[in-house]
Amino acid sequence: MTTRITHLVAGSPWEGTSERTSEVFNPATGEVTGTLDLASAALVDEVVTGAKAAWRDSWASVSLARRTQVLFAFRQLLHENRERIAALITAEHGKVLSDALGEVTRGLEVAEFACGIPHLLKGGYSENASTDVDVYSLRQSLGVVAVVSPFNFPAMVPLWFVPVAVACGNAVVVKPSEKDPSATLAVAELWREAGLPDGIMNVVNGDKEAVDALLTHPDVKALSFVGSTPVARYVYETGTAHGKRVQALGGAKNHMLVLPDADLDLAADAAVNAGFGSAGERCMSISALVVVDTVADELVARITERMAALRTGDGTRGCDMGPLVTAAHRDKVTSYVESGAAEGAELVVDGRDAPVDADGDGFFLSPTLFDRVTPGMSVYDDEIFGPVLSVVRVASYDEGLALINANPYGNGTAIFTNDGGAARRFQHEVEVGMVGINVPVPVPVSYYSFGGWKNSLFGDSHAHGTEGVHFYTRGKVVTSRWLDPSHGGVDLGFPQNA
Repeated sequence: MTTRITHLVAGSPWEGTSERTSEVFNPATGEVTGTLDLASAALVDEVVTGAKAAWRDSWASVSLARRTQVLFAFRQLLHENRERIAALITAEHGKVLSDALGEVTRGLEVAEFACGIPHLLKGGYSENASTDVDVYSLRQSLGVVAVVSPFNFPAMVPLWFVPVAVACGNAVVVKPSEKDPSATLAVAELWREAGLPDGIMNVVNGDKEAVDALLTHPDVKALSFVGSTPVARYVYETGTAHGKRVQALGGAKNHMLVLPDADLDLAADAAVNAGFGSAGERCMSISALVVVDTVADELVARITERMAALRTGDGTRGCDMGPLVTAAHRDKVTSYVESGAAEGAELVVDGRDAPVDADGDGFFLSPTLFDRVTPGMSVYDDEIFGPVLSVVRVASYDEGLALINANPYGNGTAIFTNDGGAARRFQHEVEVGMVGINVPVPVPVSYYSFGGWKNSLFGDSHAHGTEGVHFYTRGKVVTSRWLDPSHGGVDLGFPQNA
């Protein structure tokens, strides 16, 4: 029996009837587990209108002290419910439980960052900028903002945006992926329990119709998006054409450069972890392993040895890697394996027919390794978004750097070396937004900001950190002159925030 999954409007499940629905699967078994209501443009308009009223009446002017109390309460509830939310991620996305729990933990870090919003929203003050004239700055909320989240991180990506947006005084409408919406809904429900007024946090499930409605709605002032590059470009162009702020984080083709002096055991572990974690369905996965030729044979051998010990299967059974999110996506990734072999790459480990530990007919492709991949092959040129790792051999650091910089994506990259000079040169010269030095997945901590370069980001603002605070607020500068001092009366009580 399937479960009905619906929208969360003004803190409560939606009570209407949907004309359109879609199916939600357990990717480890292939079974349909839920029927998801899909929002119409009319419903999106209703939710945005309600959110605007709630923002104006119950949140825009709430004190920083009160906002912070809600944020701390939300942070505590998220911590207490992290295992339940991780289980929902595994049930609908397929990633193993430990990986799902790690996702929630990284999102929790952004909630903790947002608890410092009183400091983050401090403005500047200049006394006597002119005679008896003071000038000061402040930041104010935008109103209603939207978040369109991808399937691969149904908890973490909304948590990159929502706590910061709420802390800054905005109302939020989230559109999660229709493939795995339950974790997003579970996190959203915690906001009401934390004391957030009804209407400030809303979730509308849907497809392109819902996204287009958010992109074109005049009362949605800003929109944050994470997804593939073609869709990110569309979201950015459509949203900005309708006068919105848009931060659209797109796809990636992340390279890991291994120099001859690197610790090859460390590099092999990193390549396997970063290539096959979450079945490669991460925008920060390493999919192109760029190796200086003198150590390539040895590194490939060590990676192959580690891959042989990996167990693929149901994410609830203690396996190393789970399924892909849908049958269609599994088939698409499998087609790249076929293309890579046909185009002349050396298929070292073929994951298509490997055994899996699961019941039913899940959407599995085990870890796959290609060697001697070159630009021009589809397995190199395209973002595969699956457990396919490609080894590209180069003659030197300079050739490897040139290869990375020539790629149209610029999301994440890494270098493995024991040479501090080479590492420092790499971090300066590489044309990529997030760089790891002996760190294969360089996702910034919450008080820095997440985002790439080139075709991996559309818009000027990265996610969370101080850039996120600035994205969800607008600045105002006040010039004031007061000719007569005033007196507030006598009160010997200790002053309190309220």
